Amino acid sequence: MTENRNRYLGNSEGPVKAYKDLDFLNSAKARPVRVLCEFLEPGARFDRHKVRDTIVFFGSARSLPPDEAREKLRAAEKDLEAAPSRERKQALAAVERARRAVKMARYYEDARRLAEKLTRWSRTIGDGKKRFLVCSGGGGGIMEAGCRGAADAGGDSVGLNISLPFEQRPNPYQTRDLAFEFHYFFIRKFWFVYLARAVVIFPGGFGTLDELFELLTLIQTRKVKKHVPIVVYGTEYWKDVIDFDAFVRWGAISPEDLDLLHFFDDVDATYAFLRDELTRHYVRGR
Repeated sequence: MTENRNRYLGNSEGPVKAYKDLDFLNSAKARPVRVLCEFLEPGARFDRHKVRDTIVFFGSARSLPPDEAREKLRAAEKDLEAAPSRERKQALAAVERARRAVKMARYYEDARRLAEKLTRWSRTIGDGKKRFLVCSGGGGGIMEAGCRGAADAGGDSVGLNISLPFEQRPNPYQTRDLAFEFHYFFIRKFWFVYLARAVVIFPGGFGTLDELFELLTLIQTRKVKKHVPIVVYGTEYWKDVIDFDAFVRWGAISPEDLDLLHFFDDVDATYAFLRDELTRHYVRGR
């Protein structure tokens, strides 16, 4: 009798609507619905906050603020002094890693300063829209530095966070109402590119390389027709990691394809270049 009763609704509240059924929404069958949500909801939020243009900051999530990097180096050197002989090799390796982190911390500070300068400039445009907001992946390192610099200038920033089993943690400087959490990399990449009016590529790893080369492919093949200057920041790092000229030597790209890249090592020069490019193409151009 009990089994029979469970087959019928009886006095229950009725069936659950499909769009409120979390088991279904998180199932493989509902994947297209989840993809569509990550496509539509950010667009609605950007419209609500009048966000039209962004300057995207890409770079390593592992870059540390200079003071934190120096503190870790001091701690590693102290551990080395106290290390017994059997642990000295490991302690030496830790010191070397800490020294590299101090060198890379320069890019955290430069990203923060550049974001601050760009945000202060963008706030002078005053056309009623949130113009040229700094946009990053929302995590630590260079992403944090970009959002932090925007906050230093009293401005907003966009954080396109991604759910990862490690490394990604939302930084506290992104604007709360413009902080997003994505599951799908390809939808996140769409939002990086769709609103971008300029991109700055700071030293980074596989993720940064992926973002750089996908953007270059879209521009080279003219899938992206708008003007998007690409600044490659940190010549020493990038020339060591990638021999861009080799693409031309081997005939894999045309010599003029390298004109898509603009190399810089100075915050003030980068700021002046981006300000002039954005003014010419998106402020006066409109």
